[in-house]
Amino acid sequence: MCGITGFINANGTAVDRSILERMNHAIIHRGPDEDGFYVNENVALAMRRLSIIDLASGQQPIYNTDKTKAIVFNGEIYNYQILRDDLEKRGAKFYTKSDTEVVIHLYDEYGDDCLRHLRGMFALAIWDERKKTLFLARDRVGKKPILYSHQTNGDLVFGSEFQAVLQHPSVSREVDLAAIDSYMSYLCVPAPQTAFKQIRKLEPGHWLKWKAGKIETKRYWQPDFSKKIKITEEEAIEETTRILRESTKLRMISEVPLGAFLSGGVDSSAVVALMAQESSTPVKTFSIGFEEEDFSELKYAKRVAEHVGAEYHEFIVRPNALDVIPTLVEHYGEPYADSSAIPTYYVAKETRKHVTVALNGDGGDESFAGYERYAAMRIAEAYHRVPKALRKILIEAPVNLLPTSELKRSRFRDAKRFLQAANLPRTERYFRWMSTFNRDAKRDLYTKDFEASVAGQNASHFLDDWFATANGTGTLDATLLTDQMTYLPNDLLVKVDIASMANSLEARSPFLDHNLIEFAASLPEQMKMSRFETKSLLKKATARLVPREVVYRKKMGFGVPVGRWFRGEMKDFVRSVLLSEKSLKRGVVRPEMIERYVDEHTTGGRDHSFQIWTLLMLELWFQRFIDQQ
Repeated sequence: MCGITGFINANGTAVDRSILERMNHAIIHRGPDEDGFYVNENVALAMRRLSIIDLASGQQPIYNTDKTKAIVFNGEIYNYQILRDDLEKRGAKFYTKSDTEVVIHLYDEYGDDCLRHLRGMFALAIWDERKKTLFLARDRVGKKPILYSHQTNGDLVFGSEFQAVLQHPSVSREVDLAAIDSYMSYLCVPAPQTAFKQIRKLEPGHWLKWKAGKIETKRYWQPDFSKKIKITEEEAIEETTRILRESTKLRMISEVPLGAFLSGGVDSSAVVALMAQESSTPVKTFSIGFEEEDFSELKYAKRVAEHVGAEYHEFIVRPNALDVIPTLVEHYGEPYADSSAIPTYYVAKETRKHVTVALNGDGGDESFAGYERYAAMRIAEAYHRVPKALRKILIEAPVNLLPTSELKRSRFRDAKRFLQAANLPRTERYFRWMSTFNRDAKRDLYTKDFEASVAGQNASHFLDDWFATANGTGTLDATLLTDQMTYLPNDLLVKVDIASMANSLEARSPFLDHNLIEFAASLPEQMKMSRFETKSLLKKATARLVPREVVYRKKMGFGVPVGRWFRGEMKDFVRSVLLSEKSLKRGVVRPEMIERYVDEHTTGGRDHSFQIWTLLMLELWFQRFIDQQ
């Protein structure tokens, strides 16, 4: 596991090695064990290494047989030994035992198509000296990041994190206002956008090729939900368990200490149970919780650990978490407002004290329909089939009379919010449920100047494309595909990659094995979600591994009690940042709206947790990355 970076001068000018060294040093946390450099006239590649496999001889860059190609690599290839055996039969000669050398020989053998052979997570850069081309690629689901800046003069700068790319003097920090508008909807900036005009994200399942100052990008993978298989439920349970077991076992290959994140939810519990069955020693597990018990799942995590005979470690996150906020702002590099980044950072920090690699349960919800919104989308489809007149009289009128509180979430409030979106078209409905600030809210929120600057922008187009791509599949499959291609890589995987790598910890995700994703996509919708029961099939499979009371309970998610913190220990901090003269004159949000959100929330009048956190992280990003320059 590493970080990579580099640049090419299109006009042939020799590279300045000191720039490369600064870029590489900026991501030392991703690989504190050693560094590596490739400098060849106008081409510069570098990497930081966190040693996991082939500790003795896996130093990068690594070359092909005649040294005409060089690679820097970030990630793990879990089927590398099988691939190596096949390549050796074809005549390839190896000088290391690393998975990275397997990739460079595969590229020699298959060119761009080498990516289809890889089973794992990766971001890589290969320089071909003969063809004078640079090849960048990112794994199928986007576990490992690549940012790049293609300059008007043809130069290319790339890196694993913003901290590396922004070290290059030619990369501007001009803000992409359209990306800020997207952030206000999604809590994160969706690929290929970034908060900087000159920096883009290489999207998951894509490669990029640079030659003579020009670039091209291409998608090489996406799940196909159209090819359904005939299978019984029992067969599906057995096959799901078999693939997940194989995926988990592959991700336990390591030459350094290994453990697992254990939330107490279905996905991480299944992974830990399978690890325990495949391990000859107790699995080390690490769990995070809160003093506020309605946000904490520790009792379930402990129950699973005891059931499978795992070693259990827990950590409590308290409101003094604001101490880590500057660290999060620094590492994410652009506005990012998923508040679960706080416990994710802390559990990674605590875990790193014991192990170097940790498995997790990421990806189970997006393949096996684990979110409540999947049931809501299905209910909305049924709701649409009721005649409009009857809907108004028998459903909408009674629901609107239900008593609700703007401060406390309840099923009554959820019902009202459901009806607000249920009448919308499929994509619009999903967008409304996923948005922090929807279109109506933005009209009240934005200053006139900012609203004019993003006029014509439509943040929902990131979803439109995927719902359109899924045309012909059912609503559930269309929503799963959209989540796999947007929410998963743009939010969840960014959160875990940054939080783990900031602590020099490698995170591995068995549920994100593409074989398992493709198998889940091939299953009939009703198997993944029985009527309105989320994650029906996976729950049945997991209930054979861990106690049923852990599996069949209300899903909590990875929520954070920031709303309570904003009224308590973080109250003064929020006011000092958002109501500062600098913030109120920022020009994005109307000052009176900021004041309203803060006043109504801190006095207990309304719950504006998401809105305040979104505005807070945006302002802190401006202060760190724009104002300081």
